[in-house]
Amino acid sequence: MASMLSLASASPSASLSIHDTLKGKVRLGSGNVTSWSPKEKSRPFMNTKSSGRISMAVAVNVSRFEGITMAPPDPILGVSEAFKADTDEKKLNLGVGAYRTEELQPYVLNVVKKAENLMLERGEYKEYLPIEGLAAFNKVTAELLFGADNPVIKQQKIATVQGLSGTGSLRLAAALIERYFPGAKVLISSPTWGNHKNIFNDARVPWSEYRYYDPKTVGLDFEGMIADIKAAPEGSFILLHGCAHNPTGIDPTPEQWEKIADVIQEKNHIPFFDVAYQGFASGSLDADAASVRLFAARGMELLVAQSYSKNLGLYAERIGAINVICSSADAAARVKSQLKKLARPMYSNPPVHGARIVANVVGDPSLFNEWKAEMEMMAGRIKGVRQKLFDSLSAKDKSGKDWSFILKQIGMFSFTGLNKAQSENMTNKWHVYMTKDGRISLAGLNLAKCEYLADAIVDSYHNVS
Repeated sequence: MASMLSLASASPSASLSIHDTLKGKVRLGSGNVTSWSPKEKSRPFMNTKSSGRISMAVAVNVSRFEGITMAPPDPILGVSEAFKADTDEKKLNLGVGAYRTEELQPYVLNVVKKAENLMLERGEYKEYLPIEGLAAFNKVTAELLFGADNPVIKQQKIATVQGLSGTGSLRLAAALIERYFPGAKVLISSPTWGNHKNIFNDARVPWSEYRYYDPKTVGLDFEGMIADIKAAPEGSFILLHGCAHNPTGIDPTPEQWEKIADVIQEKNHIPFFDVAYQGFASGSLDADAASVRLFAARGMELLVAQSYSKNLGLYAERIGAINVICSSADAAARVKSQLKKLARPMYSNPPVHGARIVANVVGDPSLFNEWKAEMEMMAGRIKGVRQKLFDSLSAKDKSGKDWSFILKQIGMFSFTGLNKAQSENMTNKWHVYMTKDGRISLAGLNLAKCEYLADAIVDSYHNVS
């Protein structure tokens, strides 16, 4: 060939320094290495005389990050991206768990707007919070969860630290487990919220699963759950959903909660609650906190992660908390000090805006009552949609299949019992976007779309194996 392009990797004589390679200051041609001036950077290919041949210069940029592979898309958040790209007018997004109005629009609670107006009127500053967060927030959030008159609060046995919503609070607790309970295992329900496993993997905390969902009944595998908790190594952390289990919407009964507490006490396990839907599931703050309060009343040490994304609609404010109930006030003080130590290099201190909203709403009797009414409204809308979906399925499905399991579930999610292939048919044929495990978010459904969704479910269930 009359012209040649020599690459550094193919030329034994081209010994390049890493500095020169990354700076793009190397010219390769006919096996000779020549540097060029900065003025030549705009002319990456140049003719030069070299033994009668034409040499071409090329900038070589080798990334230090070549070994990093592309991460897979998030299975839940990826659903929304696919939904946005779909142009069909019948499309439904039942993937992400965020409340929508009957017009399927995002909703900002009126009580939140009032709380924000109060903040503006007071001219509150934006200085850094302490590592543990806003004191007023920590106080009301513990009282909301356990009840203001609970002995664990009066005896100061709770270490409460404001976290970055539920995810950040869980992650902080996972770091505490990894550092102070080395080798301890966390038991997670099968199935569970998609991010639980990521959190413990990232914190290098070992985990295994306990049986929870029974596909035959589309209900709770209570016997399997109890057996697996009994079989776990003594002193394991048992991750429990306080209410409105995600993704199934299936909760234990009060009697079953008592038996779960019995087994955990017998095995000297540590209960670890994830409470993301207090007040949003049933419409009652007290009813949705009953499971956590049951364990606390037994004098058990436990961890509880909280989130205000759903019940106050503060999704993007990232507002939550980690609570650790200890056997004494002294132990709680020491635990809190270590949670702060763990938080400091992670994110230094939490955001103030959402914390002030919660403190204003929960701490003001008038706003608090208004909030409870709005929660009842939101929970009521989802209950109404759940009932209408059941009625539509029962009317359209002539096979005699019992769809009543949908009414036994609670919260914004419903496990339809559809498998992966059937869920894909929902999307590909019916433009219904959902996770591949058959979970749908009823918060993204309205009464007008219930019959269309029922048609899609019936078709997918009976015509796709």
